[in-house]
Amino acid sequence: MATTLDTKYDHKAVETDLYQYWLDKGYFKATGEKQRPFCIVIPPPNVTGKLHLGHAWDGTLQDIIIRRKRMQGYDALFLPGMDHAGIATQAKVDERLKKMGVSRYDIGREKFLEQAWAWKDEYAGHIKRQWAVLGLSLDYSRERFTLDEKLSEAVQTVFIELYNKGLIYRGNRIINWDVEAKTALSNIEVEFVETKSKLFYFRYPLVDGSGYMVIATTRPETMFADQALMVHPEDARYKSFIGKKVYIPNTKVEIPIIADDYVDMSFGTGVVKVTPAHDPNDFEVGKRHGLAMPLCMTEDGHMNAMAFKYEGLERFECRKQLVKDLETHNLVEKIEDYVNNVGHSERTGVVVEPRLSLQWFVKMGPLVKQAIEKSDTEFVPKRFEKVYLNWLENIEDWCISRQLWWGHRIPVWYKGDEVVVSVTQPGSDYRQDEDVLDTWFSSALWPFSTLGWPENTDDLKRYYPTNVLVTGYDIIFFWVARMIFQGVEFTGQSPFKDVLMHGLVRDEQGRKMSKSLGNGVDPMDVSETYGTDALRYFLSTNAAPGQDLRYETEKVSSSWNFINKLWNIVRFIDMNIDEKRDDFEMESLSIYDKWILTRLNEVIHEVDQNYDKYEFGEVSRTLYNFIWDEFASWYVEIAKVTLKDERKENTQRVLLYVIKQILKLLHPFMPFVTERLYQNLTGEDSIMIASWPEDQNYTFESTIKEVNVLFEMVTKVRQLRQEMQIIPSKPLTIEVISNLAFLNNEKAMFSHFLRTQELIISKKETITAETILLAGTGYELYVLKSDIISESEEKAKLEKELSTLTKELERVKQMLQNPNFIQRAKPEKVAEEQAKMANYQAQYDALMKKLG
Repeated sequence: MATTLDTKYDHKAVETDLYQYWLDKGYFKATGEKQRPFCIVIPPPNVTGKLHLGHAWDGTLQDIIIRRKRMQGYDALFLPGMDHAGIATQAKVDERLKKMGVSRYDIGREKFLEQAWAWKDEYAGHIKRQWAVLGLSLDYSRERFTLDEKLSEAVQTVFIELYNKGLIYRGNRIINWDVEAKTALSNIEVEFVETKSKLFYFRYPLVDGSGYMVIATTRPETMFADQALMVHPEDARYKSFIGKKVYIPNTKVEIPIIADDYVDMSFGTGVVKVTPAHDPNDFEVGKRHGLAMPLCMTEDGHMNAMAFKYEGLERFECRKQLVKDLETHNLVEKIEDYVNNVGHSERTGVVVEPRLSLQWFVKMGPLVKQAIEKSDTEFVPKRFEKVYLNWLENIEDWCISRQLWWGHRIPVWYKGDEVVVSVTQPGSDYRQDEDVLDTWFSSALWPFSTLGWPENTDDLKRYYPTNVLVTGYDIIFFWVARMIFQGVEFTGQSPFKDVLMHGLVRDEQGRKMSKSLGNGVDPMDVSETYGTDALRYFLSTNAAPGQDLRYETEKVSSSWNFINKLWNIVRFIDMNIDEKRDDFEMESLSIYDKWILTRLNEVIHEVDQNYDKYEFGEVSRTLYNFIWDEFASWYVEIAKVTLKDERKENTQRVLLYVIKQILKLLHPFMPFVTERLYQNLTGEDSIMIASWPEDQNYTFESTIKEVNVLFEMVTKVRQLRQEMQIIPSKPLTIEVISNLAFLNNEKAMFSHFLRTQELIISKKETITAETILLAGTGYELYVLKSDIISESEEKAKLEKELSTLTKELERVKQMLQNPNFIQRAKPEKVAEEQAKMANYQAQYDALMKKLG
């Protein structure tokens, strides 16, 4: 019989053109016609570069869920889109302009935005090509971008509504400032890194000439903006100094000594400097004491005129020169090594500068309270719900303004002291706020803005709330929490029913993948070498929900080998079926047919349970074991016999039925190869529109027990061959003693698997020659010993045993004949050795008898 399948699995040949075929057929498009809707909106990748392994993992998990739901008959929508990624994209465009010899300030805002849109178009194209390679079944007719006109309308609506409710305000606050990007950052855009720093002890001379006060600081360069020194009001060491004044070291600037119970008397010297514009705690102190709040640094991290001769120096260069000068003037008490957590910009990597700035903020208290009370989102694993709630309960107001050009322009207009919040310009003499909104402000609306909100569109009514969000645990605060509180506020519902959290992809040593370590892996390279199906199977089956994943090439290769095994199984079936029919006759089923159908039914049930729990590793384990250890190793081997007798037709149909269900169950993991194999076997258009396997109640419990007994006996004999190093093809004489009635009916098959020259099935032993017993429940299996061990081999083995035993017997005899041992040893030890001698003697006598 012929097959169109190649003799060897070639992933490149298999995967070529299939994605375009699916697109052309419209299989990815949600129709709105089926009764049950199911929706996943993709976490929008940033248009700053190409997708990495983390994106591939995230996308694969989503696609697994959506492909299964589509096959289960749901109106499944997998909505694609991308994020404009304000700071990150602007930095990339700035870098490109720099290589062209210009800056954004040279070309102006409008021309810069043209460059940014060109960047977006270029990298969106890269990302879409990668989505295609990964096989993501996205409905491109609904593709969105966070700066689309409709999504921008949603952003403006949210800003205006929150402002009108008093939940958005503008104020001077200490914010995290990125001196490279020259923009504010929210707290969660700051990564804290344990750093070896210095703790500097400086002398602040008293103005009255009576001495000096010593303070400890890690940031000397901010001293030029100091507005006071501060002590605890109950600190006996310093009560007499309250109200006096000191000079900022090496200047003539006078500042007062004040008292506040914020001071920790046990830290450092018990005296602290107060710099309200450069420290969040000092800012609060400054407000309490009515202190001025000047900045001594520019937006790009250089010193301004307040720093006197250090004006124009970069902040850390200023620190270096300042400390050197203060040492020269004997104003440094000491310098200590100090380890602290230093904030770095998550986007540019520079050390973040706390800075007083006029920014826009969202008042978080009411939004968080409402989200906690009304959200019904389930976290998978459950432990992440606690992490999420703990963060919400300790949240600070959210700084949403960014000093960028790429993003959603803040819909606020100014004329003198008048402030107007409006989408359109109120008049020609009004100027718009120059800032844009934090990227996360727009992506927080993603689950409903992508479906048409603020309009009550058909898609919004049908697909919202969405069913599941799949994302990494590293953005639970950045994004997940914000989507929930914005969703509850503006739609009255949590935006998704479930949140499936996954971890980070790490290298084989468990390290985070990064450019600096050079340990990153391009998913496109993996797909080229091993195929997308192998990559997807590896990514989705090697980590439990919420756990990190280690990338190991050997495991990707192992995934390829499994797919190759599947290919060979299907090829065998394809070569051995006459018709593409799987309507087998129940009354004609053999015990092996009943066994595989029962096992398939159990597998479908177990697989569905784990799919629903997002335990894809467990789904994989169940399918792998069933396909490899049961279907291939047993049923297909049995079929090689039954395909040659009167059971041929039914065997063909059962083979086809089972493999079709296997391909369907595997399809979400490995869509390309399952599609090729399914089309080849069935002649149907696509596995994508095939129905998901269902429990057919094929349950033959007594048959399962019978077949398992047969398999157990075959396995025991195979193990005996292996232990005794007997080649699998050597015929053996075997007798099975059992009352199990089905054994005689299966004697031919049994003999085939046992590789016997004679198989006797009886109720009592008939072989008189020496045998080896393999016992199990309900049977005794005897193998003729002479088939396993020759007379010369047996004699050599017995003589070796006799030699060892003789030595042990001689040792124990000598011990027991030694008067010292008998007198000094404990009675129980003597008795133990006497028992050993009796046992050794009995074994010795038995061996001598065997040797004649």
